Amino acid sequence: MKVWIALLLALSLPLLAQAEEDEKAKEEAVPVVAYISLFPALVGNFGSGPKLKFFKADISLRVTGAANEAAVKHHEPLIRNQLVMLFSQQTEASMAAPESKENLRVEALKQVQEVLTQEEGKPLVEDLLFNNLIIQ
Repeated sequence: MKVWIALLLALSLPLLAQAEEDEKAKEEAVPVVAYISLFPALVGNFGSGPKLKFFKADISLRVTGAANEAAVKHHEPLIRNQLVMLFSQQTEASMAAPESKENLRVEALKQVQEVLTQEEGKPLVEDLLFNNLIIQ
């Protein structure tokens, strides 16, 4: 009887170890979502006319996977330039209203994805978030 119990225990240990390895492999296979904050904040002027208007935008980019995160960080100067150029072309009306801010966010995401598609062959960034958008 003791021999059978010992045999059953000996046979079940490798199965438990395999189950733990399978669980770890599944966890590693799930892509990790990362938020890349463009730091420092984007600052510049926009609009036209005698009075200068300024913006300050704290932006985060959502990417999936470590390779995509590294590629986006590599192209951050180009992304920042594209976003500053986009914001500087805006009018006060396109920066102030809540609906306009959403339109600006969508356009900024599209611009970032276009730049990354030109550089990497795919958009890489899934979403763009305004953590803070101040106009003055």
